[in-house]
Amino acid sequence: MESTFELIIIIEFTIEMEVAGKIKKIDETKEFGSNGFRKREMVVTTDEQYPQMIMVEFIQDKCDLLNAFNVGDDVKVSINLRGREWVNPEGEAKYFNSIQGWRIEKSQAAAGNVPPVDAGSFEPATSTSDNEPDDLPF
Repeated sequence: MESTFELIIIIEFTIEMEVAGKIKKIDETKEFGSNGFRKREMVVTTDEQYPQMIMVEFIQDKCDLLNAFNVGDDVKVSINLRGREWVNPEGEAKYFNSIQGWRIEKSQAAAGNVPPVDAGSFEPATSTSDNEPDDLPF
């Protein structure tokens, strides 16, 4: 008697995606339909050789996350890519993508707000001794 079995392994993973840059625009929250669907859009300009203006939408309760931010803030936005299909009256399928934000925080560079230090402003040590203990852990 021959017995066979099939082992199916499903691996699901999530890649956390982020957009970092300066807030260019924050729209007001808009409400759609009678069920109270809410959406709020913002634009982040990336800081790279060819800056990109990325529109990110926040939906439902995530709209309120933008209340603590202003145009000009340096931010890091956690995003999900969403896609959907729509079939027009002629039966032709069209596809649409959106970028949805679910978390936003001030970027570390802006949070620290520490000016760069000129290394030339430090004077080298003039007196050192080999008698001092070496208490470094490495």
